[in-house]
Order: sequence, then C-alpha cells, then structure tokens
Amino acid sequence: MTITLHGNEQQKAKYLPMLASDKLGAYSLSEAGAGTDAAAMSCKAKLSEDGTHYLLTGEKMWVTNGVSADIYVLFAKDVDHPDYGVKKHGGTTAFIVEKTFEGFTVGKKEDKLGIRSSDTCTLVLENCKVPVENVLKAPGKGFPIAMNALDNSRIGIAAQGLGIAQGAYESALKYAHEREAFGVPIARHQMITSYLADMATQVEAARLMVYKAAWTKEQHYHHNGHRHSKEASMAKLFAGDTAMWVSERAVQVLGGYGYTTDFPVERFFRDAKITQIYEGTQEVQKLVIARAISKDV
Repeated sequence: MTITLHGNEQQKAKYLPMLASDKLGAYSLSEAGAGTDAAAMSCKAKLSEDGTHYLLTGEKMWVTNGVSADIYVLFAKDVDHPDYGVKKHGGTTAFIVEKTFEGFTVGKKEDKLGIRSSDTCTLVLENCKVPVENVLKAPGKGFPIAMNALDNSRIGIAAQGLGIAQGAYESALKYAHEREAFGVPIARHQMITSYLADMATQVEAARLMVYKAAWTKEQHYHHNGHRHSKEASMAKLFAGDTAMWVSERAVQVLGGYGYTTDFPVERFFRDAKITQIYEGTQEVQKLVIARAISKDV
C-alpha cells in the first residue's frame, strides 16, 4: 500500500513511519453545523503568544475511526489569518493532531443504522495544543486540501457502494435459484427475473463508472489530466443509488427471510444508505456535476 502525506519533510519523517505501522488515521472535517456546508465550521485555532503552537477549540462530528485512530487530519479556522471573517472558508487550516495532545478528547460514539463495525464519534477540543510544525501546507490553505480529499474519497465511497450492491445481487441470485414457489425456482418467475436482470445491469454500470473515475484520477495525478471532480461525483452518485436500490430489491427477493439477520441482505440494505450521505450527499454530487458540465457550454 502506498501512503502519501502532503506535508513538509519534517512531517513526513515523523508521521509516515507511524502510518505504515499498525496505527490508524482519521479525517475530521464535519461539525454539527458544518456538514454539507463545510466552510461553515466553527472550530477555531489561535496561535499562542510565543508562536510555538496553536490552541484549537470546538467539536468535530462524524469522525470515522475516531475512537480507534491515533492520528487525525483535522480542520479548524485560524482566527489570526488575514482571510478569517473575510471569506466564508477564510482561515481554514489543516492540522495533524495526535490523540495524546493536551486538550484533545474523544467524545460520543454514535449508535448507527449501518456500517456498525466502523466506529464514528465526536472529537472535543478544549484549547488543544498543536505544534505549529503540525500545520499541513500553510495556515489558511486547508480548504483546498479538504476539497481534494473529498474528490479522492468519493471514488472510495463509490467503490463501497459497488461492493454492497454486488453482495446484495449475488445473495439474491443465489437465493432465487434455491427457493421454489409453484413448483419451480423463483428465479424462473418473470417478476423475479426482471429484478435480477435490472440488478445485474445496474451493478455492471456502477462498476464501469467507478473504474472510469479511478482512471481519471490517475490521469490527473500522473499525466497532467483534468481534475477528476466530476467523474468522482458521478461515480458516487450512481453507485450509491445503485447500492440502495439493489439492496432493497434483494430484500424483496428474499421476502420474509430478507428481513431477518439470518441472511446478509438486511445488512447490505442498512449499510447502503450511508453511501448516499457521507463524503457529500447525493444532492451535493448533483451540484458538483451540474457546475462541471456548465463549463462545457
């Protein structure tokens, strides 16, 4: 696995060995009032009088791996930055925060509908001391880092949606060939056949869109191709909706059994929903796509 840290050489020397070991990392952007509108974050960072560290104050929410992580890439607004208060995202700064830092506390762990094996929690910052060396790139330069991370992670969420859809489809297909009704496997009944055909088609279409987004990302980083924002959003939008639709159909194919924990489709159904929400809701993906295609006119 290749690990990339977009920091200075001192940061790379310190943190890459940690990330290459058994330590986990987490990404912390969202807040209670700053989810879809990430620029509305209220978490503040103020430089100490001696200039050696920042003091971070606020709460972050929906942090995946928040309980288990040792290192966090966390965003806050530098109140001393010239752009703070001038631009909506002005002063947004990315920090590398360690769990052991003074003033850092892991807060409430969320009890979620799905992806229950992944911990999600709140982080509480009470004058959390972060060395100035732990600023990524530069003060006030954090917002592009956050947006770039979202472009990349949306492809990962699209792949997650694809995997959920594939699992749900395979479970439904297997069950449909084993379960008999009116003397024949239900896979031979026209209505179920129609479901399975549509499921297979949507899964395949989602797969090609995920591959296209991943390829475009590679072209962007390694061959100076265009930025992959549109392709990433298209893949997430379609794969997330596919995961939800296919898993719901899978529950329907299994009938009463699909509603029980004896079969995996109920979990696919619960896990699918989050792919339409995190890393930007489906509505946000449509905004990104609409803005991108408007540039082509």
